[in-house]
Amino acid sequence: MRKHSYYSILVIFGSLLYLPLFLNATSISHHKECHDEVEFDYIEGSKKGPSKWGELKKEWETCNFGKMQSPIDISSCNVKIQRKLDHKKIYKPCNSTIKNRGHAISLQWHGDAGSIWMNGTKYSLLQIHWHSPSEHTINGRRYALELHMVHQSTEEKVNNKIVVNAVLYKLGLPDPFLFTLGRHIFSMIDQEGAERNLGMINPNYIANMHSKRYYEYKGSLTTPPCTEGVTWIVNKKVQTVSIFQVMLLRKAVLDYAESNARPQQPLNNRQINLLLSKH
Repeated sequence: MRKHSYYSILVIFGSLLYLPLFLNATSISHHKECHDEVEFDYIEGSKKGPSKWGELKKEWETCNFGKMQSPIDISSCNVKIQRKLDHKKIYKPCNSTIKNRGHAISLQWHGDAGSIWMNGTKYSLLQIHWHSPSEHTINGRRYALELHMVHQSTEEKVNNKIVVNAVLYKLGLPDPFLFTLGRHIFSMIDQEGAERNLGMINPNYIANMHSKRYYEYKGSLTTPPCTEGVTWIVNKKVQTVSIFQVMLLRKAVLDYAESNARPQQPLNNRQINLLLSKH
C-alpha cells in the first residue's frame, strides 16, 4: 500500500473517532449568546446582515459603497494570463494559537512564520481562518470551504499592504492540516473568544502552499470594515476536505454564523490575472 493511501486511511479513521462526540455535542449544545450582542452576522435580510454592514458603523461604510469589494466570481471570460511573476513563499514553524472569533475559527502565529514576497515586497504571514461555504466562486461554482491566509507588509512605500492567499476545498478526503487541529476546534464549540495554545505550527503543512497557478485581483477584506486595497491570490488547484471537517468548523462558531460566507460582490471592470509562478 502506498504511503499516501495509508496516511489517508489514518486520517479518515481518526475523524470517525471524533464522530460520536461531535454528534453528542451537536444534540446538547445551545446558543448561549444573545443575538443583539453580535456586531454583524451573515443572515440575509437581518438588521446586521451583509447588506446592512455599511450602516452599522461609520468606519464600515466601505462595505456598502466600495467599488473593489470581495469576494467575486472568477469567470474565465475575465481572466488574463500572466506568464511571469516575481513571487515566492517562504514559511517556517512558529508558535501559534487557535481562537473562536464567533464568526470564524482563526489560527494566529506569534512571531516570524514566514512570508510571501511579491515584486520585491515582503508580506509577513499573520493568521489564517476558514469560511464555509467558499466565498469566491470559479465560473459560478461554489465550493465547500475556503481558507484565507492573511499577510501584511510594514513597508511605508507600499500602498496595498495586505495580501490574502485563498485555498478552495471540495468535499472528498479529509484535509490533513485540519485533522491536526480537530480536537482543539471541537473543544471550542459555541465558545466565542475561547483560545488554545498550539505551540509550533508549520504553515507549509497547509495544502497548496507551493501551487504555481493561481488567480490574482485587487479587492477587499470580506468582513467589516471591508477595507479595500487587498491583493487576492486564489489558488487554481482545488483541495479536498471531509464533510465532517466542514461540519465541525460550522458547529464551532455561534449559531448565527454557521454559514459565514459573504455574498458575491460586483466585479466593476476589475481585471483578474491567471498567474503562472516561476517558483
